[in-house]
Amino acid sequence: MKKYRKHDFPVDKIRRFLEPGPIVLVSSCFKGETNIMTMGWYTVLEFSPSLVGCMITAGNHSFDLIKKSKECVINIPTVDLMDQAVGIGNCTGGKIDKFSEFKLTAVPAERVAAPMIAECYANLECKLIDSKMLNKYNFFIFKVVKAHAPKSPRYPKTFHYTGDGVFMISGSHVDKRRRFKLEML
Repeated sequence: MKKYRKHDFPVDKIRRFLEPGPIVLVSSCFKGETNIMTMGWYTVLEFSPSLVGCMITAGNHSFDLIKKSKECVINIPTVDLMDQAVGIGNCTGGKIDKFSEFKLTAVPAERVAAPMIAECYANLECKLIDSKMLNKYNFFIFKVVKAHAPKSPRYPKTFHYTGDGVFMISGSHVDKRRRFKLEML
């Protein structure tokens, strides 16, 4: 087993090591106004019911739409949407229609008013169930009330932000299920 020689590392750069998952596009809607934001700061909190926690900066246009509507859709793009995701993250929905600007298709969701993005691999319809940390930390806790995903590919090629404008693309998958206890999966 390899041992690594370590040096001091800037604390404000640790996201490079702790990136929780793929970049997602969060769509929202309130009183007919829609928006999309790019997000990498979220975490799965529970499996059943399926809970997801998200930190959304209060200055973000989506923050108010989601806070007022108490719902959103977490859309999971694949690597072919990387340029759109970066572009969406570099502008405000307060000034442009991001669906139109980035040529993305808004599709009605089944359980929430926020639209799904047809070009994304998967769509998770979410309702806000806990806002206790919203005022202090801008942290939303959502319950996934409906999920949509294709059967193939099982492991889509997603992209993960590591900071400083650098992304990592998901790679090969290694199956270690036989080493896990069934109840721990």
